[in-house]
Amino acid sequence: MNNSSIRLDGKKILITGVSRPLGIGATLAKRFAEAGAAVAVHGYSTYDLTAGEHNSATPNGTEILVKQYQDMGLNVTLVTPSDFEKHGTAVKAVEEAAEKLNGLDGLILNHCYGTTVEIDQWTEEDIDSHLSVNVRAAMMMIQSFANLVDITKDNAITTFSSGQYKHIDTSLMAYSVSKDAVICLTRGTAQLLGDKNIRVNCIDPGPNDTGYCFGEVYETVAKSFSSGHWGTPDDAADLALFLHSSYAKWITGQVVASHGGSKYEF
Repeated sequence: MNNSSIRLDGKKILITGVSRPLGIGATLAKRFAEAGAAVAVHGYSTYDLTAGEHNSATPNGTEILVKQYQDMGLNVTLVTPSDFEKHGTAVKAVEEAAEKLNGLDGLILNHCYGTTVEIDQWTEEDIDSHLSVNVRAAMMMIQSFANLVDITKDNAITTFSSGQYKHIDTSLMAYSVSKDAVICLTRGTAQLLGDKNIRVNCIDPGPNDTGYCFGEVYETVAKSFSSGHWGTPDDAADLALFLHSSYAKWITGQVVASHGGSKYEF
């Protein structure tokens, strides 16, 4: 059941990784707007289409979602889609969001880049893509956000990692390394930005049913949960809403797992 008791009226939040209707980002945008926040969203549908494993990927996915949410009466604003692998794009996204919302007090870094590559197929280009999107872009966006917030307000940043810090999938080494770096970034910036009244926490959403896993593997993972079913984007959104609310005012520098105790990590 969606947690409708948490209100974020007056909050201004940028959410990245919003491009697929079945994705965590799309659910975050909808739920935060329903809770009263003004939400700016950034996505890059081109990546979803080339990744080849997301059954809800569509061209112009971010634009379509924004139009749907606006038609529902939700306060959701489009940030120009761009590739965070390119220098300068991440900072531009923060600046555009702040301009369109007249400020920001929340940042949710949900975007990611990930490929499956065995050790004998590692390339510098693939490693660079993971680090550029998952780490460099996050670092620059946090820096930009910290430079523009009102330090008299309660500000919050939420990053997204994965369960790779608990159990490494060796076919996802570049992804695993980059997601471990996100945890380091979370803990470090929580210390650095406390005097600016910015809390920084990380969500590990665990196996999440976002339309990328099918068949026998899907059923096997489902059985790993005591509940017998996968986690959902709404589960991640419940936690994110809490972390951006006043209820979490004394929580910072933490990695919070929301994966129902599954032994599988993604």
